[in-house]
Parts: sequence; C-alpha cells; structure tokens
Amino acid sequence: MFRRERSIPLRGSAAALSNNLSVLQLPARDLTHFGVVHGPSAQILSAASEGVPLAQRQLQVKVGVGVSPPLITQVHWCVLPFRVLLVLTSHQRIQMYESDGSLMVYWHALDSGDASSGTCRAKWSRRWRLGEFARAGGNAVSESSQAMFARGIAASVHFICVGTWSGRVLVFDIPAKGPNIVLNEELAGHQTPITDIATERAQGQDGVADMVTADDSGVLCVWRSGTVFTLLTRIPGFGVPCSSVQLWQGIVAAGYGNGQVRLYDATTGALHIQISAHARTVCALDLAPEVGKLLSAAEDTFVHIWKLTRSPESGSIEVEHCHGECISDTQVCGARFCDPSGSSFAVTGYDLAEILRFSSV
Repeated sequence: MFRRERSIPLRGSAAALSNNLSVLQLPARDLTHFGVVHGPSAQILSAASEGVPLAQRQLQVKVGVGVSPPLITQVHWCVLPFRVLLVLTSHQRIQMYESDGSLMVYWHALDSGDASSGTCRAKWSRRWRLGEFARAGGNAVSESSQAMFARGIAASVHFICVGTWSGRVLVFDIPAKGPNIVLNEELAGHQTPITDIATERAQGQDGVADMVTADDSGVLCVWRSGTVFTLLTRIPGFGVPCSSVQLWQGIVAAGYGNGQVRLYDATTGALHIQISAHARTVCALDLAPEVGKLLSAAEDTFVHIWKLTRSPESGSIEVEHCHGECISDTQVCGARFCDPSGSSFAVTGYDLAEILRFSSV
C-alpha cells in the first residue's frame, strides 16, 4: 500500500517522452536528485527526504550564437563503481556531466558519417568557434541533423552505453576520474532507432547477460559486457515498439506500445509471461533490485507494481500484482523507484508541473 507524499514543483511540465524521469538517491546526505526533460532543457532538482526542494539547475545543449538549442531526448544518472555521471542526450549530441550537473566533462557530436567525433570539455572550450561546431554536426538547420538523435542510456562496469537513431549503441570507456573518456566500440544489433537500454551487475559471473537493448520495432538484444561486448540473444519483435526495458536476475522485462509487459529469459530469449498491464503505451519500467519489484507506468494514467520471483523447483518466472495507482487526468511519461527496496516511487506527467511522490505505509 502506498500513500501520496509532498510533491516537488517543476518550472515547467515534463515533455511527452518515454522514460522521462531519472532518480539518484544519496542516502549519506539524505538527498534525492531528480532529472526531467522539457523541450531544449533538462531540469535537475535536489530534494530532502520529506520532499522539500533544496536546489534546482537547468541544463541545455551548448550551441553557437544565434542557433536554437536542439530538443533534449533524455537525462539519466549513470552509477559506475568509481564515479557517478549525469548523461544528457539530444538531437545533436551526447553530453556527460559531474553528478550534480555543475561541470560538463565530455561531449560527443552525432554525425551521420562519423560517430567518432567526441571530445573532452577542455578541448571543446579551446575549439569553440561556430564554423568548427557546424562541422562537428551542430548545424541545427541541416536536414540530416534534424533526423539524428540519441536515446537510451545505461552504465555497465566501467562503460556508459548510449543508443542512437541509427540502431547502433555507442560504448564509452569511462576513467576513474577526469575527462579522458573515449568511444570504445559501436554495437550493431538493431536496424531501427534504440528506445531504451538496461543493465545489471553480473557480479563477476562469466557468460552472464548483463545488458539488454530495445528498439522501435520491438527487437531486444541481450549482451554480455567486457573489453568487447558480445551479443548473446536476439529476441524478435512482433510489430510493436518496445518503449522501456529492464533486466533482473536473468529476467528481461519489456514494456510495449500496446500496453503489454513481457517477461523473457535473458539466456534463451524464451517468453515466460505476457501481462496485459495497461490500456495504452507503456512509457516507463523500473526495477527495485533488492526485492524484485517491477514498476510499470503508461499513458493510460496508471502506475502498477509487480513482484517478480523464480520458482526454486522449476526455475520458471512468476509474477504477482502488488499495487495500482491512478494519476487522474494525466498522461504519465516517467516513473522510477526512489530506493533499491521499492518502498517509494516518483511519477512525472505531460502538462504536470510537479513530480508526484508515493511511499509505502
């Protein structure tokens, strides 16, 4: 059972984009960071446990003088074993910041001819001239630039993976500190734009699937990370986009445009459970890893919480519905658990100038 807590005000509503909410909990400081996208800007907020907003920052994609900033597609905190980075994607580039958004440490320009055009912030500041920026893919009036975007962000070991409009996944090698981030490789498992990426720590187990990518055609690719990423399983689509995906203990949870949530075995790709969870497009999935709770949110105004388990006898996946919440008259576009035990969650909605918070009673 969950009750509504004090909401957190926004300067504007969340854009109508899937997965439009990122949450970073900082238990040691009794703080939670929230990230929401709206048009050409991303709002980064910090709030205490009782919901009192303490700080707010607005981020935009850096552009030349007289050039309109591009639309931002996603903002997401990537928690690595040795550092936390805030990643922002847009129709022109990928930008990585320190966790509070105060300092940009790296950017990578999207380029239809060459995906390897990233550079660190220090180098960028020395090269900042409009002509060079245009050659790096920053010309907002270019037809090809309008077609490009990045979307889908996740951290895996010491890598950050970002999906693109071309179906490729860019894998960036992240150092323990500093801006010396490099593009390590590009994964080519999809033919349509990436929609979402999810990872799980494999905890040193060889051959274990620890990343899954989804695309606009509903195809899922299951990977094993490492010095070179290996494609383990390709789960075919069925004509419906997969908007959000999660991975937990060998279970792939995928949310689709027809309102279904499907649970697959990550090793074999076999479909175990199909849930008619929502009446409209699933816009967000999230997992509480400590307890195996799955949160699903959709444009039908509903947020549901499910409990995932594996049968110790047969190893089959089992699911139980735990809670349902209606966000009246709201097109939900983002939802996340606020802690790894799944005892609280937050929701954003289009034309809703606040982040709604719920906690268990």
